[in-house]
Amino acid sequence: MPIPGHIDPVPVPRAVPADADLRQDLVGLSRPAITEALAAAGLDARQAKLRAKQIWHQIYNRGATEFDAMSDIAKPQRGWLAERFRIGRPEVVEQLVSTDGTRKWLLRTPDGNDFEMVFIPDADRGTLCVSSQVGCTLNCRFCHTGTMRLVRNLTAGEIVGQVMLARDSLGEWPSQPEGRMLSNIVMMGMGEPLYNFDNVRDALKIVMDGDGLGLSRRRITLSTSGVVPMMAKAGAEIGVNLAVSLHAVTKEVRDEIVPLNRKYGIDELLQACADYPGANNARRITFEYVMLKDKNDSDEDARELVRLIRKYKLPAKVNLIPFNPWPGAPYECSSAEQVARFSDIVFEAGISAPVRRPRGRDIMAACGQLKSAAEKKSRADLDRLAAEKQAALG
Repeated sequence: MPIPGHIDPVPVPRAVPADADLRQDLVGLSRPAITEALAAAGLDARQAKLRAKQIWHQIYNRGATEFDAMSDIAKPQRGWLAERFRIGRPEVVEQLVSTDGTRKWLLRTPDGNDFEMVFIPDADRGTLCVSSQVGCTLNCRFCHTGTMRLVRNLTAGEIVGQVMLARDSLGEWPSQPEGRMLSNIVMMGMGEPLYNFDNVRDALKIVMDGDGLGLSRRRITLSTSGVVPMMAKAGAEIGVNLAVSLHAVTKEVRDEIVPLNRKYGIDELLQACADYPGANNARRITFEYVMLKDKNDSDEDARELVRLIRKYKLPAKVNLIPFNPWPGAPYECSSAEQVARFSDIVFEAGISAPVRRPRGRDIMAACGQLKSAAEKKSRADLDRLAAEKQAALG
């Protein structure tokens, strides 16, 4: 297990071109798509269907990263597959471990773009915070990720690959339904998932497939800042739990800290929450609410939050998030006393309002702190560290 605070640089120097491997990556493809790829490569229809079923099981249930590990496929055909296809993982540039056990990975795409994911262990669960984009387009003022420019969407393979890489690191192959450290997934990493809908949907379908990664949709939460037109579609086509980054109860404040509010206002957003398919008291909508000193944390704000939830008859839970600082942040965290008072007002109205305990602050892995380390550390430094490690290995 990595040492807290230790940087584990990428093991291969960047002198090796990231896109040198031109074989088709099978990670992120559906079973029918794998079948089509095999048929296009020369297998007949019956063989393509059979091999696709075997490959799917090996990739998503057994965690295979090489065709040579697929003992249920004849050795000559394993070689044939390896010449044409690969089983990818995001490239690990560095890994940090917090004093509280939280892990953060800086990952790199084949075209050289960096993004992050975080694993948060708890006594009764382990939650993987997955990114959907490189950078972000929303510019939420309290969020460090929002200070980045949007580079591109992550592919379905790059999204599901984060889950698989975490399973690799945790030693959780073969896939099994019980006793896993990685028990929950939240689409709350870098980016706005509903602005990359198709890839997020396709990746989560693989994660939820009972013959593969096998994670229940009830253990997956998708977080949105309020892309209203896509919310019903997400409920219908993905059907996972919904979290909404609300963070304010007045137009003036939410326009400031969540600029998307200027396009889709609070009332429109809350109506979309009321219409979200499958929302009920057993599957409540979670409202994320970051606590900003003298901005959105007054007693009046708490009472207005209660009023809005009641107005729309929402089955809701409110996660109160103490603001996690980052260099140059324009806000301060509310006092512990005011956070507790805000929580009490909402609880007294019969609405759950727990205060989220900050995790991974010391490695900038807490909520709102993710920002590609490529912007904090020069790539030349990372390449130097990688070359030094490679030389040390021999």
